[in-house]
Amino acid sequence: MAHLDRPHEGADGAASSPAVAFDRAGYALADGRWLVRGLTLEVGARETVVLVGRSGAGKTTALKLVNRLLDPVEGEVRVGGRATAAWDPVALRRRTGWVIQEVGLLPHLAVRRNVGLVPELLGWERERIDARVDELLDLVGLPTAEFGSRRPHELSGGQRQRVGVARALAADPPLLLLDEPFGALDPITRAELQGEFRDLVHGLGKAALFVTHDLREALALGDRVGVMAGGRLAAIETADEFLNSDHPEARALAATFDGGRRGG
Repeated sequence: MAHLDRPHEGADGAASSPAVAFDRAGYALADGRWLVRGLTLEVGARETVVLVGRSGAGKTTALKLVNRLLDPVEGEVRVGGRATAAWDPVALRRRTGWVIQEVGLLPHLAVRRNVGLVPELLGWERERIDARVDELLDLVGLPTAEFGSRRPHELSGGQRQRVGVARALAADPPLLLLDEPFGALDPITRAELQGEFRDLVHGLGKAALFVTHDLREALALGDRVGVMAGGRLAAIETADEFLNSDHPEARALAATFDGGRRGG
């Protein structure tokens, strides 16, 4: 992926306001079991916050509360300063880039069509869509002339993930949500994409809320790293502070990182 040193402001032009804010937000199942509770967290307009924690800690649920795949049953979540309950779900999802481990490309569409799908749905003119697709495929290292007409099954796993990132950026959303996007890749490809993703997001001035089980990935990508435990945000630290945190969950994760570093 290429690096762009291009700042981005939100739709209201206020780059300094939070891209997303959780205000004592909670979500419970019908049986009364809380998946997320009392979550208070802000993600700055140009900040990457990474959530880590054990399986079932509430990380993915927190992401789904942002784009109204789920609605909070207590507190609220705000995107662009507006409560998610006040957003039309479709409009909210179209201005929030979503990248998942399985990528979710449409298999019957060529790469160009996959990347340009959201701008098409938004009614962009064809010339503008084509220019945007060409720009993004160049950014992620998959030039249109070589890759634009390919179908997803003709790409490697790393290439499909690059297309997924390009698609998430297509409508120039101020906020990206990422759920284990590189988890299925081999270690070398994963490390390459982590570095490219960091440069791309910072260069474009995007906000990102990123979920991973991999602390090494969290520390490499996050401006801040938050630990979810039992549905609650147990700690939130800068990457440097995290390894010296006093919180038991953070210390347990930091110990695995330190042990892997010594062993490697």
